[in-house]
Amino acid sequence: MPRSERSPLLLAGLLAAAGVAHFAAPRQFDGLVPRSLPGSPRTWTYGSGVAELALAAGVAAPRTRAVAAKAAAAFFVGVFPANVKMAVDWRRRPARQRTVAFARLPLQVPLVLWARGVSARAGEVRA
Repeated sequence: MPRSERSPLLLAGLLAAAGVAHFAAPRQFDGLVPRSLPGSPRTWTYGSGVAELALAAGVAAPRTRAVAAKAAAAFFVGVFPANVKMAVDWRRRPARQRTVAFARLPLQVPLVLWARGVSARAGEVRA
Protein backbone atom coordinates (compact mmCIF):
# COMPACT_ATOMS: atom_id res chain seq x y z
CA MET A 1 0.00 0.00 0.00
CA PRO A 2 1.54 3.35 -1.01
CA ARG A 3 2.35 5.83 1.75
CA SER A 4 -0.30 8.26 0.47
CA GLU A 5 -2.95 5.56 1.00
CA ARG A 6 -1.64 4.61 4.46
CA SER A 7 -1.47 8.18 5.75
CA PRO A 8 -5.24 8.68 6.19
CA LEU A 9 -5.57 5.29 7.86
CA LEU A 10 -2.72 6.07 10.24
CA LEU A 11 -4.32 9.41 11.09
CA ALA A 12 -7.66 7.67 11.65
CA GLY A 13 -5.92 5.12 13.86
CA LEU A 14 -4.27 7.84 15.94
CA LEU A 15 -7.60 9.62 16.39
CA ALA A 16 -9.38 6.36 17.26
CA ALA A 17 -6.74 5.39 19.81
CA ALA A 18 -6.94 8.81 21.43
CA GLY A 19 -10.73 8.65 21.46
CA VAL A 20 -10.75 5.23 23.12
CA ALA A 21 -8.19 6.42 25.68
CA HIS A 22 -10.58 9.19 26.76
CA PHE A 23 -13.06 6.48 27.81
CA ALA A 24 -10.57 3.89 29.06
CA ALA A 25 -8.67 6.31 31.32
CA PRO A 26 -10.75 9.49 31.62
CA ARG A 27 -9.13 10.71 34.83
CA GLN A 28 -5.83 11.49 33.10
CA PHE A 29 -7.68 13.74 30.64
CA ASP A 30 -9.94 15.44 33.18
CA GLY A 31 -6.97 17.32 34.62
CA LEU A 32 -6.14 18.80 31.21
CA VAL A 33 -9.50 20.50 30.78
CA PRO A 34 -9.05 24.26 31.21
CA ARG A 35 -10.90 25.51 34.27
CA SER A 36 -12.42 28.31 32.22
CA LEU A 37 -14.63 25.84 30.33
CA PRO A 38 -18.13 25.51 31.77
CA GLY A 39 -19.40 22.23 33.14
CA SER A 40 -17.70 19.10 34.36
CA PRO A 41 -14.20 18.20 33.13
CA ARG A 42 -15.45 14.62 32.64
CA THR A 43 -18.11 15.87 30.21
CA TRP A 44 -15.37 17.57 28.19
CA THR A 45 -13.20 14.44 28.39
CA TYR A 46 -15.98 12.24 27.04
CA GLY A 47 -17.03 14.86 24.50
CA SER A 48 -13.53 15.11 23.07
CA GLY A 49 -13.32 11.31 23.01
CA VAL A 50 -16.54 11.13 20.99
CA ALA A 51 -15.22 13.85 18.67
CA GLU A 52 -11.98 11.93 18.09
CA LEU A 53 -13.85 8.71 17.36
CA ALA A 54 -16.16 10.51 14.92
CA LEU A 55 -13.19 12.18 13.23
CA ALA A 56 -11.43 8.81 12.99
CA ALA A 57 -14.44 7.28 11.26
CA GLY A 58 -14.71 10.25 8.91
CA VAL A 59 -11.01 10.20 7.98
CA ALA A 60 -11.09 6.43 7.44
CA ALA A 61 -13.98 6.66 4.96
CA PRO A 62 -12.88 7.92 1.52
CA ARG A 63 -16.20 9.73 0.89
CA THR A 64 -15.89 11.89 4.03
CA ARG A 65 -12.10 12.01 4.31
CA ALA A 66 -11.50 15.53 2.95
CA VAL A 67 -14.02 17.21 5.27
CA ALA A 68 -13.18 15.04 8.28
CA ALA A 69 -9.45 15.65 7.90
CA LYS A 70 -10.07 19.43 7.80
CA ALA A 71 -12.17 19.05 10.93
CA ALA A 72 -9.37 17.02 12.53
CA ALA A 73 -6.92 19.84 11.81
CA ALA A 74 -9.30 22.28 13.50
CA PHE A 75 -9.71 19.85 16.41
CA PHE A 76 -5.94 19.68 16.89
CA VAL A 77 -5.85 23.47 17.07
CA GLY A 78 -8.81 23.48 19.45
CA VAL A 79 -7.23 21.12 21.98
CA PHE A 80 -3.99 23.11 22.09
CA PRO A 81 -5.09 25.03 25.24
CA ALA A 82 -5.30 21.69 27.07
CA ASN A 83 -1.68 20.99 26.11
CA VAL A 84 -0.66 24.44 27.35
CA LYS A 85 -2.48 23.79 30.62
CA MET A 86 -0.67 20.47 30.97
CA ALA A 87 2.71 22.13 30.41
CA VAL A 88 1.95 24.83 32.99
CA ASP A 89 0.56 22.36 35.54
CA TRP A 90 3.47 19.96 35.09
CA ARG A 91 6.29 22.51 35.16
CA ARG A 92 7.38 21.37 38.65
CA ARG A 93 7.06 17.63 38.06
CA PRO A 94 10.04 15.32 37.51
CA ALA A 95 12.09 16.00 34.37
CA ARG A 96 10.60 13.13 32.38
CA GLN A 97 7.02 14.31 32.92
CA ARG A 98 7.97 17.93 32.20
CA THR A 99 9.61 16.82 28.97
CA VAL A 100 6.45 14.96 27.90
CA ALA A 101 4.27 17.95 28.74
CA PHE A 102 6.43 20.45 26.87
CA ALA A 103 7.01 18.10 23.91
CA ARG A 104 3.27 17.97 23.30
CA LEU A 105 3.18 21.69 22.48
CA PRO A 106 5.12 21.65 19.20
CA LEU A 107 3.63 18.24 18.32
CA GLN A 108 0.36 19.96 17.46
CA VAL A 109 1.96 21.61 14.42
CA PRO A 110 2.79 18.39 12.55
CA LEU A 111 -0.60 16.94 13.52
CA VAL A 112 -2.38 19.94 11.99
CA LEU A 113 -0.20 19.79 8.87
CA TRP A 114 -0.74 16.03 8.56
CA ALA A 115 -4.52 16.39 8.75
CA ARG A 116 -4.47 19.25 6.24
CA GLY A 117 -2.34 17.16 3.90
CA VAL A 118 -4.74 14.22 4.15
CA SER A 119 -7.60 16.58 3.38
CA ALA A 120 -5.84 18.10 0.38
CA ARG A 121 -4.93 14.69 -1.07
CA ALA A 122 -8.50 13.46 -0.53
CA GLY A 123 -9.81 16.52 -2.36
CA GLU A 124 -7.45 15.86 -5.29
CA VAL A 125 -8.65 12.27 -5.56
CA ARG A 126 -12.33 13.28 -5.52
CA ALA A 127 -11.93 16.21 -7.91
